[in-house]
Amino acid sequence: MSTILGRLAGRHLPHQLPCSSRGGVHVRLTWVKPEHLPLLNSVSAPAVHPDGSRAVVSVIRPDFDADAYVGQLWNVPLDPGQLPRRFTRGFKDSGPAFSPDGLALAFLRVTGPSAKPQLFVVEAGGGEPRALTERPLGVDGFSWSPDSHRIVFSSREPAPGRYGTWEDVGPAAEDPRLITDYQYRLNGVGYTKDKPARLFVLDVPEFGEEPRVVPRGRAQRNHPPAGDVPPARQLTSATTDHESAVFSADGAFVYFVCAPPGSDDTLEMAIYRVPAGGGEPLRVEPEGAPRQTVQDVRQSKDGRWLFFIARVLGESGTDFVARNAVLYCMPTDGGEAAALTDPEIMDVACPGDRLELRGPAGAVVLNNAQGTVELLELHATGDHALLVHGDRVVTGAAWAGGSMLVTFSDPSTAGDVAVLEDGQLRLLTDFAAALRVQADVVVPQELTFVSTDGYPVHGWLVSPAGKGPHPVLLSVHGGPFAQYTVALHDEAQVYAGAGYAVVMCNPRGSAGYGRDHGHAIKGAMGTFDMQDVLAFLEGALDKFPALDAARLGIMGGSYGGYLTALTIARDHRFSAAIVERGFLDPVSFEGSADIGWYFAAEYMGRSRHAVDAQSPMQHAEKVRTPTLVIHSEDDLRCPVEQGQRYFTALKRNGVPAELLLFPGEDHELSRSGTPHHRRLRFEHILRWWSRFLPTAANPAGPVS
Repeated sequence: MSTILGRLAGRHLPHQLPCSSRGGVHVRLTWVKPEHLPLLNSVSAPAVHPDGSRAVVSVIRPDFDADAYVGQLWNVPLDPGQLPRRFTRGFKDSGPAFSPDGLALAFLRVTGPSAKPQLFVVEAGGGEPRALTERPLGVDGFSWSPDSHRIVFSSREPAPGRYGTWEDVGPAAEDPRLITDYQYRLNGVGYTKDKPARLFVLDVPEFGEEPRVVPRGRAQRNHPPAGDVPPARQLTSATTDHESAVFSADGAFVYFVCAPPGSDDTLEMAIYRVPAGGGEPLRVEPEGAPRQTVQDVRQSKDGRWLFFIARVLGESGTDFVARNAVLYCMPTDGGEAAALTDPEIMDVACPGDRLELRGPAGAVVLNNAQGTVELLELHATGDHALLVHGDRVVTGAAWAGGSMLVTFSDPSTAGDVAVLEDGQLRLLTDFAAALRVQADVVVPQELTFVSTDGYPVHGWLVSPAGKGPHPVLLSVHGGPFAQYTVALHDEAQVYAGAGYAVVMCNPRGSAGYGRDHGHAIKGAMGTFDMQDVLAFLEGALDKFPALDAARLGIMGGSYGGYLTALTIARDHRFSAAIVERGFLDPVSFEGSADIGWYFAAEYMGRSRHAVDAQSPMQHAEKVRTPTLVIHSEDDLRCPVEQGQRYFTALKRNGVPAELLLFPGEDHELSRSGTPHHRRLRFEHILRWWSRFLPTAANPAGPVS
């Protein structure tokens, strides 16, 4: 693959992409299949060298041989005469960040399939990376100090006797856990109170130092062996998670976010500041601020302002439904916080692991916008600029030395790097070239259809080759406050490759279309949202004769699993369905899910009658559609009992049903599960569709 990555001329996109235009993609009749998963490269946000001459990104992919995610750091020069090249050769290297002086590059390295990520540093020009940590549960994130001599990092600190800290004491032999808070588990993490994320600071060793020699023989008696990892100073010690740590502009303090005391029954996260040398954390509270959950904070380069991203939570502290994330700015010395983005129509996020600064008092953020993700620049003075928009999803951005580097996905790539020049993106990499050599992608067709009450519904059709008629899969996204986008979507590509037309849209309840659009289903799940997805399906069937209205399937995961299950209880036109990791019973969800103590109540209300009306489990006896239920055994977001109980209800009612359970996986199976399980998941899904909706590319096989 490395011989292909530099061939930018082989990319079916123009050398320069106007920020408001879609690049043309030449499509051959070769299709994406489950075995092509290792060709889907994910690209991190760029780390730009302070002189602006180059960037470093991590390129991570699923690997079937290792049954893990592997990848390295790549050096991406801005000079058109130089090609990208692999910079490190670790098992899995990610999260690169240059020191402010440009002399060093820090990153996270996983040394093997079962290892935890540790902090490493390497000279900016290359060389042998040096380990800076040996944390038992790994390092979650880090940030450089302005003087380039220190790094603050977060790491989960295991309680004594847990998580392997005592020899021969496995999970089954640990002491019982006494639970006193609502929030004590997290999907993908497990229990949190006995391994809180705390902050640590370490001094970065000088590269000119001679490597430490390990004493041997008689020298060991006089000079006990010393580890090669520099000591880290613990900065915080509370039992709550401390996240998003960054140094202040002068390096004297560390800003971070965590839940304030007494907020156990809310979703509040607040800003704190602690001296970089140690001391008592101090809460930084904007004047007159409503209850909110802060996601990220960073001080401006001139030291005068604090930028932070937060969502308002209402008076209850849990009213999170369709709350757009807003970029705020407040004086460092205290005062009111001003909203720099409109909470009614914009939903912003960090363009990487933390807020990106530009100029003395500016910040750069991403914005969800109608199936795309834009790049915005905003300043404390109120000035703003739309830097990148159009038919792409910006995934990361960084500014240094006069260069703005952007990572993005679009219909032809899962991740690439470009530089912003005079309002245009100049492509620097082609990490999707190997995928296109083996299997071209299908370009989604953007569509808008009117719902039954006249409301416009926006979405896409991914159609296979040939005249048809093609069986149709109605695919429902998760969330619900999320969105399908124009980015390359492996699921739709695989299904189109198997001969299915995939219909997908962003109904009311989705993100990216303003607060009113997302808030429309609060207290009314399964109403406007179901109406919209079915209207979009019917619009596509009416518009395109190649779609077979008599051969329909429906599928979705998480909230998509919820809406699929509720739809097939009311609409029996579908030949088969797939309900994956679904939110299926709000009653048992409360107390068993990591978000169960607030999610259903905020979305559905607290009236048992109203909840039952919106509950798929309460309507399971009406289902007649053959259904494959997929769930993961370690799913804490939608616990496995949701799928098990739903499957049992279908079987009891005589509905043809199967339950596919994945061991060792959580709610993120389809996105970050082990490569082996992701491939098997695709194969079982295609097997199910071949049984009820066979195609020439996915013919019916023996029934198991």
